[in-house]
Amino acid sequence: MSRLFVVSNRVALPGAVQAGGLAVALHGVLKERRGVWFGWSGEYGDGPSRVQIGDGIRFCLLDVPEDDFEGYYHGFANRALWPLLHYRVDLIHFDRGEYARYLAVNGYFADALARELRGNDEVWVHDYHFIPLAAALRARGLGQRIGFFLHIPLPSWDVLCMLPDHREIFSALAHYDLVGVQTQADADNLRRYFDAMGIDARECTIEAFPIGIDAAQVARDAVSASGCEAVGALRRSLEDRRLAIGVDRLDYSKGLPERFQAFGTYLDTHPDDVGRLTYLQIAPPSREDVPEYRDLREQLERFAGHINGRLARPDWTPIRYVNHCYPHHVLAGFYRTADVALVTPLRDGMNLVAKEYVAAQDPHDPGVLILSRFAGAAHQLEDALLVNPHDIDEMAEAIARARSMPRAEREARWSAMYNTLRHSGIGAWADGFLARLQSPAGPVREPAHGNHGAVPMRALGEGVAS
Repeated sequence: MSRLFVVSNRVALPGAVQAGGLAVALHGVLKERRGVWFGWSGEYGDGPSRVQIGDGIRFCLLDVPEDDFEGYYHGFANRALWPLLHYRVDLIHFDRGEYARYLAVNGYFADALARELRGNDEVWVHDYHFIPLAAALRARGLGQRIGFFLHIPLPSWDVLCMLPDHREIFSALAHYDLVGVQTQADADNLRRYFDAMGIDARECTIEAFPIGIDAAQVARDAVSASGCEAVGALRRSLEDRRLAIGVDRLDYSKGLPERFQAFGTYLDTHPDDVGRLTYLQIAPPSREDVPEYRDLREQLERFAGHINGRLARPDWTPIRYVNHCYPHHVLAGFYRTADVALVTPLRDGMNLVAKEYVAAQDPHDPGVLILSRFAGAAHQLEDALLVNPHDIDEMAEAIARARSMPRAEREARWSAMYNTLRHSGIGAWADGFLARLQSPAGPVREPAHGNHGAVPMRALGEGVAS
């Protein structure tokens, strides 16, 4: 029987406090298929991988030398690839030394996998940290079927070309048997890139697999969270006021400065609502070692302070800006409490907060989702109030419309969106991807050894001198 190997930057070990829907889905398929989950251990070093067994899954945890990890993760992955793939080419910081370390870490993972893989095993690689991994495995003579899923956006071919050495990095995707992305537009963008660059990707299937959630579980969590102290405290603090909510990792792709400005504009243009609607923004900090993230946090603090200082009353604060994490069941209770959700990223691969907000609503009195047109979720949740996150006035008017929307319209919009969520859940996403990876059936693929028109990957499997 073939085994499934999942590769991601971090793994969700059994008992993880913040295990989300993706982790639950991957745990399920790994248990069913006697799977192995590869990821960074969280420790620095260059020793052999450590093995941990839990819930019927074998976890292989790799230490990575600190200098290599810094270049791979905080450097190339999150200061070059992340802004590029979110269309923020103005924020790209490209350093060839960091790129070499990114390739080296992919090489470490390829070496560890090569020692474990056998026969008809299959590999499922996750996200932008491991774009070159299939090329590294093919270079080591491995022909197993390898799939890749990109959780974030994949921009148009001309945007990809703005990254130095772009052809070397993105041609590596042609070494995968299956590349999955969130939307059809993302799939079309990759095909056009391959065509424009003359990359032979005939052995690589590219398809959209929009990731879902367990809508029924989120709904149950939202109901049960009514007895949670944090949810009860939030509801008591609102008194008779309505609540708008945003939940986002603190990241420049999420459109938070624009959202803060839109809420201020809404209050300015609808003065009768001043004191009636509170906006709670939960934004746990991330990547605080990256200068752009520190700058964003300072900017949001200034915006929140300015709006609150200008419009607050002794018994009411317009924006509650919180940099704390909350467990998923508590967030579900917050979602159910909120009359409006503001999910307005500048770009997002999917955005599961939008889906979780819909799933958490009371079917008899649901809230209204305001959703960016540039989130992957907008392709499925067309009954949300879709907005351009760059248009402050349009977002302000959407808040006003959400506040005055009749219950019958809210129920109709919610019902259509919830039906979509029920039929495109997280389990169906994982099963669909793996079924496609396994077809067409046949012998294992021959190692690529540089065909596909790809540029040879530099430094794969070789450490970088400190």
